[in-house]
Amino acid sequence: MTKVAITSVDLQNSRRYVQVMESLGAQVSLLIPPDGRQGQELLNETGGLLLTGGPDVDPSLYYSEADPDANLELCQSLDQLELRVLSYALERDMPVLAICRGMQLLNVAFGGGLIQDLPGHKAEGTDGNDGCWEPARHLIYMAPGAKSAAIIGSAGFFRVNSLHHQGIREAQRSPRLMTSAYSVEDGLIEGLESPSHSWVIGLQCHPERQDEVPRSFSNLFAAFYERAEMFLTADGASH
Repeated sequence: MTKVAITSVDLQNSRRYVQVMESLGAQVSLLIPPDGRQGQELLNETGGLLLTGGPDVDPSLYYSEADPDANLELCQSLDQLELRVLSYALERDMPVLAICRGMQLLNVAFGGGLIQDLPGHKAEGTDGNDGCWEPARHLIYMAPGAKSAAIIGSAGFFRVNSLHHQGIREAQRSPRLMTSAYSVEDGLIEGLESPSHSWVIGLQCHPERQDEVPRSFSNLFAAFYERAEMFLTADGASH
């Protein structure tokens, strides 16, 4: 059984991600702040890193002042935990799947920035607990040459959920990352990939909410788990 690490602000937020990965046969190592261990210890015997949705990324990490009108919800201990494990995973060329906040943090870790508030991308709910949000929906276009498109089985247009109030346009994108998908309505980046790593994929939508995205998007989790198995096999063979 291959172990994958999942970061999350708390247990409730991690529920859907854990369920999806365990349904594929993965052993899950859940990383929740505060946790001061270093990346090597946190990812010991782990084949892949899944960065999940959650609170906003601290603007100081991309050298910006917090916008008082953006109503940011920050968790600096989660920022630091994820940056540590992401740095270690990237150094080892470990497969990384980064979802929503995870994709935003990926962009920040590569030197990019964020738009702090985007009205209309996150429908209001009764509270912020997982499952209580009724997501907005919009049309995205996935580029034919993207790894994500090959995994999903086709490029082109997809209608997906939207549960974010921050985001990335080309002006905020790290030049070290490639845009793999964007929103048709407003041009926001909906997918990022690292051309300098074997398997580093970010998506702005939430494919773990499987009834709100095309069924083929579940292939992303299966491919992530397969790459995690391959990574551990290759890593073991090199020792």
